[in-house]
Amino acid sequence: MAHEPGPHTLDAEAVRTWSSLALAALGRAREDIDAINVYPVADADTGTNLYLTAEAADRALDESLAGVTDPTAGPASLAEAVRAYAHGALIGARGNSGTILAQLLRGVADVLGAEDADPADPAGGAPGPLLARALTRAAEEAYRAVAHPVEGTMLTVAGAAARAGAAAGTAAATAADVARAAYDGARAALAETTGQLPALGKAGVVDAGGCGLVAVLGALWQALSGQEPAAEPVRGPAVPLPVPLDPEPCGQEQGGPAYEVVYLLEASDEAVAGLRCGLDLLGDSLVVVGGDGLWNVHVHVDDPGAAVEAGVEAGRPHRIRITHFGDQRRRAAAPRAQRAVVAVVPGEGLAALCGEAGATTVLARPGEQPAAAELLDAVRRAHAREVVLLPGGPELRAAAAAAAEQARAEGVRVAVIPTRSAVQGLAALAVHDPEGSFDEDVVAMTAAAGATRYGELAVAESESFTSAGICQAGDVLGLIDGDVAVIGAGLPETAEAVLERMLGSGGELVTLVLGPEVPDTLAARLEAYVQHGHLAVDTVTYRGGRWSAPLLIGVE
Repeated sequence: MAHEPGPHTLDAEAVRTWSSLALAALGRAREDIDAINVYPVADADTGTNLYLTAEAADRALDESLAGVTDPTAGPASLAEAVRAYAHGALIGARGNSGTILAQLLRGVADVLGAEDADPADPAGGAPGPLLARALTRAAEEAYRAVAHPVEGTMLTVAGAAARAGAAAGTAAATAADVARAAYDGARAALAETTGQLPALGKAGVVDAGGCGLVAVLGALWQALSGQEPAAEPVRGPAVPLPVPLDPEPCGQEQGGPAYEVVYLLEASDEAVAGLRCGLDLLGDSLVVVGGDGLWNVHVHVDDPGAAVEAGVEAGRPHRIRITHFGDQRRRAAAPRAQRAVVAVVPGEGLAALCGEAGATTVLARPGEQPAAAELLDAVRRAHAREVVLLPGGPELRAAAAAAAEQARAEGVRVAVIPTRSAVQGLAALAVHDPEGSFDEDVVAMTAAAGATRYGELAVAESESFTSAGICQAGDVLGLIDGDVAVIGAGLPETAEAVLERMLGSGGELVTLVLGPEVPDTLAARLEAYVQHGHLAVDTVTYRGGRWSAPLLIGVE
């Protein structure tokens, strides 16, 4: 959500404006920052990772402030806003740079989000010194989060910003004064990074992560002062960046680990301390950020399975992302395809199925719907001039629209087909014609999806009222086109009742997607049921794999 820039006191609205301006600044600089990304790995994604992290933080902040609806409670507090902002960055942190940015924001939140930190209350501390302390804590936390800090990086820029802010943070200083000093200190430190790291000096560039942090600090100053920072071009490479076309099989193009592993982790402080030691032995670029039971883990390794297993031993890892650097660089060097399909799917088996059909997939896990940033990331990974996006559910339409809007701003032609179920996505993908015109392809895929009725079987978790009556915990619910139509005691009987209702209005093809714990005998029983009552109807069966519902049904 955009907010008009203007001078603000250090309050919740200032945080909201800072977030909006930072996201816009990173969006403008994203491609330029990607282009100068040479350390620690020249994978041309630092600008993208910072943008996606800032987008997740901005979305969480907007959702938090929009949730403050009690008129008697007054507007949201500074503490509420800055905590929501930092938490959103933690949840959505991407890559090395995004993970460090998340910890910087957490450090800011530790100070500004403290119960006794109220700039409007003299006892809470003057705004200038308070912000100075927050920037200092941010730099300290970021350095602690990185297993082996290296100067000439984003950390160096953060440290310089903190020192400059502290020097300006006298009792009489305003928050805008401190933000301006931190911004100027960061800019000066960024210019020096070229001479601090051999990789940067060889390429003739400044540190990419530091460049993004300067943009974020410039947005902070603008939010507090109402003055726009002067536009400064990102310092580009003096020599072409290395993009190997024939990387070694292990993917170690620059002698480092082959994989990036990132995941959220629910674990205790003690368990995370042990995890840090274990991951430090496995690889490099280790950054662990967060606290209070929730962490974001980032590491480069040659054995991604071991890195994930270490997380399992420490607690509960989820939202696991594994990236092979060789694949990433080959994609960056390869020419764009003309057209691609991006599909959101609720199951690893469906993801593999759609992948075999040529789609770029995004996995939707129960209770963890992908955000706009993940959909945008998939559009970029598809690396095509034209993209058809299949969101797979009505709850993802807003995220799909936001991702499509950003992708269009980056020059990609995107059409979102409003699929409401994975089986509608399968129907659309079945008629996809990459050789035809874009408009004709979108029309055909939309028609195929719209002609597919969709059903799902789920198990009720508690007693509740439904459109088919009252259900009890453990009942099997048969949903048709999103509404509960049947309440049954067993999966087979309920599935047959749902099929009978769906086929009552005709159909030519039934698609069954079985969940991971559903036996093959159910598929055989349902196929026989369809054959017996509807001779002209064909049936196809797929395995949804882990994370999929017990049964998905499509009738075309």
